[in-house]
Amino acid sequence: MARIIVVEDEADLRDDLVEYLDRCGFEVRGASRGAELDRLLESGPADVIVLDVNLPDEDGFSVARRIRASSHAAIIMLTARSSLIDRVIGLELGADVYLVKPVDFREVEAQVKALMRRMQRGATPPAAPEPPAAAPAAMGDARKAWVFDDIEWRIQPPTGAAVPLTATEYKFLSLLVTVPGEPVTRQDISVALTGRDWDPYSRSIDSLVRRLRIKVEERSGCALPVQAVHGVGYAFVGPVVSSVVEDSTP
Repeated sequence: MARIIVVEDEADLRDDLVEYLDRCGFEVRGASRGAELDRLLESGPADVIVLDVNLPDEDGFSVARRIRASSHAAIIMLTARSSLIDRVIGLELGADVYLVKPVDFREVEAQVKALMRRMQRGATPPAAPEPPAAAPAAMGDARKAWVFDDIEWRIQPPTGAAVPLTATEYKFLSLLVTVPGEPVTRQDISVALTGRDWDPYSRSIDSLVRRLRIKVEERSGCALPVQAVHGVGYAFVGPVVSSVVEDSTP
């Protein structure tokens, strides 16, 4: 059963969404502001946090940043702020899904279920992947390679559990694993992730990489082989294959 916290200052919307998700069989709590969310998390963890941006005590983007720094809970941002820049900021800060109000509650339910499937699959150590028949020789022995699952959005080390990825993490790694060992420029990364040219004064790419390294190491016990290339960008320096990770459970 997924444990959900709905953070929404509009009482009617919050109560209606909490009631709907409760009827769907989830364990749901509601909060009207960031401070109340903190108290609920102290009393018990959450698997998914549905988060508004316009909160009375703290901007939802700031809340998302705090959640991502201290929790593995999935984040669904549910907000009336629909501009491209707001979407980009939300996803860069670690949101897994960005939904714009008004939204059908069935879509929220579907997103929660999809996130839980990814989290549950990533929590079970999968069987070692078999090397693809067409794997290039330059990849080396696929049994010793990282596996990038571009269907379930996961990255799996040669040993250890597969780690589920957010949309932004998936896009970033997909750029790197396409050309393993070769650097991808910050300009190309910025355009792929945000649709904008790279800003030399922005640290958003570096912050993304730092969070991703911590997440992968905490969940799999392995260091992610993404290396900064001075003056250029980032490269995936370990052997990697793009494949579907098969779970070891029947």
